[in-house]
Amino acid sequence: MRLNIRYITLPVFILILWLHNSFGQTAMINFAARDRKMLNGKWQVIIDPFGTGDGKQVWLEKMPVAKTEFTEFSFNGGSLLNVPGDFNSQLPELGYYEGVVWCKKQFRQIKKQGERYFLYFGAVNYTADVFFNGIKLGSHEGGFTPFQFEITDLLKGSENTIIVRTDNRRIKNGLPGSGFDWFNYGGITRDVAIITTEQLFIKDYFIQLKKGSTDTVCAWVKLDGKESNVEIKLSIPEINFSCKLRTDDMGYAVSEFKAGLKLWSPKNPKRYKVLIEQGEEKIIDTIGFRNIEVKGTDVLLNGEKIFLKAVNIHEENPLKKRRCMNESDALLLLTAAKELGCNMVRLVHYPHNEKTIKMAEEMGIMVWSEIPVYQHINFSDSSVSGKIQTMMSEMVARDKNHCAVIVWGLSNETYPGTLNRNATLARITNECKKLDSTRLIVHVANTQDYSNNMFNVWDSIYNYSDLIAVNEYIGWYIPWQGSPMQTRWEIKFPAKPVFISEFGGEALSGYTKTKAKTVSVWTEEYQEEIYENQIRMFENIPGLCGLSPWILFDYKSPVRLNQQFQRGYNRKGLLSENGIKKMAWSVIRNYYRRK
Repeated sequence: MRLNIRYITLPVFILILWLHNSFGQTAMINFAARDRKMLNGKWQVIIDPFGTGDGKQVWLEKMPVAKTEFTEFSFNGGSLLNVPGDFNSQLPELGYYEGVVWCKKQFRQIKKQGERYFLYFGAVNYTADVFFNGIKLGSHEGGFTPFQFEITDLLKGSENTIIVRTDNRRIKNGLPGSGFDWFNYGGITRDVAIITTEQLFIKDYFIQLKKGSTDTVCAWVKLDGKESNVEIKLSIPEINFSCKLRTDDMGYAVSEFKAGLKLWSPKNPKRYKVLIEQGEEKIIDTIGFRNIEVKGTDVLLNGEKIFLKAVNIHEENPLKKRRCMNESDALLLLTAAKELGCNMVRLVHYPHNEKTIKMAEEMGIMVWSEIPVYQHINFSDSSVSGKIQTMMSEMVARDKNHCAVIVWGLSNETYPGTLNRNATLARITNECKKLDSTRLIVHVANTQDYSNNMFNVWDSIYNYSDLIAVNEYIGWYIPWQGSPMQTRWEIKFPAKPVFISEFGGEALSGYTKTKAKTVSVWTEEYQEEIYENQIRMFENIPGLCGLSPWILFDYKSPVRLNQQFQRGYNRKGLLSENGIKKMAWSVIRNYYRRK
């Protein structure tokens, strides 16, 4: 959509532009394949702990014109921060800061007639108010998914200014809400760019195997601009396939075709170059094809039963003590998972960088991706359902063509007694299936009862989940009530695969029984014992399809206050924050080798 501003007064124009952008923020797919000008690098910042800049209208950057006029803010003379990058790890004074940081970038862009321009953000945590050349483009809530604004009619051929008000404070009706157990890295944490397109361009597409099939591809393409009766060419050169589609009145072109494809799997992560063309525009993607489904208590990949050997991962570079932001960060985490023997990673508790998912796909690692519907979510707030819908939609929109993603995680450790929980999550499950029916949808619970050495798994949220995903920490938060090998499981649902999505215990790397002398907890040996007992118990779980230890690396968490052992870290890692293997590492590695 283009706006004709010739005869619109400035206040009306600003209102129309704000409405246009505020309701049209979903980012175009495949950012990396676009004609883009990267705006990464040094950005000027103002730290604003009390939100003073709102009243001072920082984004207008008013300059004094008389001797008695002055401003009480300035980006000049202040700090510079790297984008992408969290602000907490870049300035010592912001180590535990949660609040407002204003970020500014100036750039020049050659503006050509007939082209459209979009300001793209990979992610800003948690809220972002975006101003361009003094005008507010709109806002975005959610710290882990991309968004964009069209700036075609505001872009100047001379110098342009972007100012972003970032705010990583937790809010009661936010996602996540007041419950969290990871470090809240704030700021512009992923790529920023200006994307250039023609008047008509390919905004979105979906090209994956049809649910339940190994040779039928479902494809659709969505254009932005003039919409109806436009020809689109879709081709996969390696198998000499091509077809032509035409858009309907809504700008969609839909096709279904058979193709002789080698299927993607952890053992053979085969992918194909796929071309989507319309007019002079050509989008190139690299796409793999696989089928994931549940049959009874089994998970089937390409029609064959597979055991999900996973590990939980937070988006933190433990060695550099910061948010992950590039391929080298992703390689560090995924290489460790691969060495552990994993064929899957659960990327908790929010959508991770797309670069991580792409690398996992190249390495033959399946991915569980989830939104931050975590613990104390205020489902009774009328705005929460819409926020969950938006974050789910943005996650699916970005990653639906990445075949490595086999699970959409839609909630974790929510509470059955919370008003509107089931109704909200049932609705979000249905909406997710409408957007993408080709993957498993999972809700994780930790509400099971444990008494008389028996697990009673009963949470009604599993009615909406393809897996019975259980978080349990027997041996750490709750003691064993008998022999692990004799532990019984009663699952009050029709036969579904059972996945142990979290288990484990804490250990300080290097702290052993010898050093502890009389105390066994917090030692590597005690953590090792927890894992050995858990593995004994796994043998008695009916329909066990996989497991995911908590967690790969020790990670920063401001709620972990034991100064002798935790020191601001969750110590449940199989690896320390310095990459040192704990004893429990070998227990899981050996188990995965046997599986």
